[in-house]
Amino acid sequence: MKALALALCLIAGTVWAEGAPSPDANAASPPAAPVAEPEGFRSDPYNAPVPPTLTGAEVIDTAQALAFHDQGMPFVDVYPRQLRPDNLPEHTVWRPEPHLTIPDSIWLWNTGYDKLNRAETARLEDGLKQVTKGDLAQPFVIFCRANCWMSWNAGKRAVALGYTKVYWYPLGTDGWEAAGRELVRATVVAR
Repeated sequence: MKALALALCLIAGTVWAEGAPSPDANAASPPAAPVAEPEGFRSDPYNAPVPPTLTGAEVIDTAQALAFHDQGMPFVDVYPRQLRPDNLPEHTVWRPEPHLTIPDSIWLWNTGYDKLNRAETARLEDGLKQVTKGDLAQPFVIFCRANCWMSWNAGKRAVALGYTKVYWYPLGTDGWEAAGRELVRATVVAR
């Protein structure tokens, strides 16, 4: 049986070598089954395939994100901030890598982890109140990068806080840049 399978593979290889249609070596592999939404928040690894849905929010693509941005809808970036290492000597100059984001976005850094401390929770809640002017029905877009669970987690929290017009942009800055739009240096929100 193994010999027959090997022979069929060799014959198929010969046919492809002789010019018959062959699989494209550069073609993307078949899509994996969609990732299911977890019941709670997703923990590490945060850089992994995300679900195609976010219960209570609307998932948008790049064309929709561009249109919303052009209309002036608020954008909320939740990409994590690189913090000064605890073991860095006291007088060492710390220069974290700049974070690039979608223009006019508010950067609510470190608010997409599975567990938030008080400062992170306050940053998310206060930042969302700021962009919505306290109106739970005010629409806004929440994002990070492609395959970033941080934006999914933060979007889920926004829905749990009662926001009814949460738009989740799962392609984030990667999708924005791929569309030929510029990214700008993010401004750190205090706290």
